[in-house]
Amino acid sequence: MNPQNINELTQESHLPENFSMTLVEFLESDLEGYEYIKGEIIPMPAASLEHGIICSKVYLSLALYVQEHQLGIVVTPDTGFQVGERVLKPDVAFLSKDRLPDDHSRACPVPPDLAVEVISKSDISLRIIEKVFAYLEAGTQIVWILEPIGKTVTVYRSETDIKLLTRKDTLTGEDVIEGFSCPVAQLFE
Repeated sequence: MNPQNINELTQESHLPENFSMTLVEFLESDLEGYEYIKGEIIPMPAASLEHGIICSKVYLSLALYVQEHQLGIVVTPDTGFQVGERVLKPDVAFLSKDRLPDDHSRACPVPPDLAVEVISKSDISLRIIEKVFAYLEAGTQIVWILEPIGKTVTVYRSETDIKLLTRKDTLTGEDVIEGFSCPVAQLFE
């Protein structure tokens, strides 16, 4: 598929059935509102207000700290990251200043250092776990999964280094965003 045809599709409200493209085509397109997972184009439905509020709290906490300490950038869910053979859009992501690409006009060609996903009612738990391990396999150092119903944060460092934090715990940036900390309860208030 040539770039002109792909860009024409971005003008439509949805993709045709059985539509496919390669990773390179997806990265070169202006296609928004989708993630790319192993040849499959996954629509990203609109998030609930609760989801947006939690994402905003995580983003603001991280962004203020990262900016104050000049550690890199924190981005919102519209930002795509190449994660192996996928392009994923974490709800919030941190990329250290040492890993920032020169070209900011396309999806980031490297995975984030920290990926944050907030569970939505429309999420399929298997897809979330697949994303977690895709991030880790691609080089993401830490993944936070926030679960609004139980008000918990699951911190993944590897397949075997997994911690569950509750409202009584404090979430930290560990060695990825050194010095950052935030009470878990604050993210769900």
